[in-house]
Amino acid sequence: MARVAIFTDSASDLDPAEAAASGIHVIPLIVVFGEKSFRAGVDMTGPEFWARMTAPDAPFPTTAASSPGDFRDAYESAFTDGVEAIVGVHVAETLSGSIKSARIARDMLPDREIYIVDSLTASMAIGLLARMGVELAEADVPAAEIAHELEERAQDLRIYFALETLEYLKKGGRISGTQAAIGTLLSVKPVIMVKHGEVTTVDKVRTRSKARERLVELTVEKPVERLAILHSVTPDIDAFRAELLTRLPDIDPNAVSVELVGPSVGPHVGPGCVGAAVLCRPG
Repeated sequence: MARVAIFTDSASDLDPAEAAASGIHVIPLIVVFGEKSFRAGVDMTGPEFWARMTAPDAPFPTTAASSPGDFRDAYESAFTDGVEAIVGVHVAETLSGSIKSARIARDMLPDREIYIVDSLTASMAIGLLARMGVELAEADVPAAEIAHELEERAQDLRIYFALETLEYLKKGGRISGTQAAIGTLLSVKPVIMVKHGEVTTVDKVRTRSKARERLVELTVEKPVERLAILHSVTPDIDAFRAELLTRLPDIDPNAVSVELVGPSVGPHVGPGCVGAAVLCRPG
């Protein structure tokens, strides 16, 4: 066991089995459908979330961070198991209260070595940093140095999504009903980006194929160091992955995973999206 444990939250969209196998501790965010609450990745899997999300007349879900007490309990459990230090890398503070809970929990354990890193991003872009943290921990890099490296590399993260519809941006309060209606009438497909903690619309195109073309262009715009493909129950995601990899001949295809967007991020992008989480080469 590495002396440093890497923590993240379910907004990382890491596959639970992969996270467990690699020693990444995932704190679940809460997803709420009507009066029912679920811990993402614990009480509700990704496929279960999408089945409920797309069911007729399903209430629109909301999300919330786990409590500081939940974080503290997870930290104490790791220390009891023999971990000497913890580095947590979490969804951007501008997007969720998860990191606030993590910091409060850290302060509840003042005698323990705990570092909290703002990833400045969401979804598998966090996962890319968490994977890097594990590699550093396995190389016996001290926790303070791991945290510093992850903070530095967070500046090089980008995540792009080509959305199938504007409906979920409307439901989440990002755009007005009128904008969504006009966009639907014109078959507008928004392409959004999360960078440095901000969500921005980088383009609006008229068809799904053009949205994906734009997504590929954005992904390969800068030299890519690490990459993960994302989707929300999108049937042809393997074809998109293959198309993208033809533009990245220097990337090992075996190192590019395909991840299902989970309950923590799914309400904001809706079904049918494709995405790419990118760690650009520094410089």
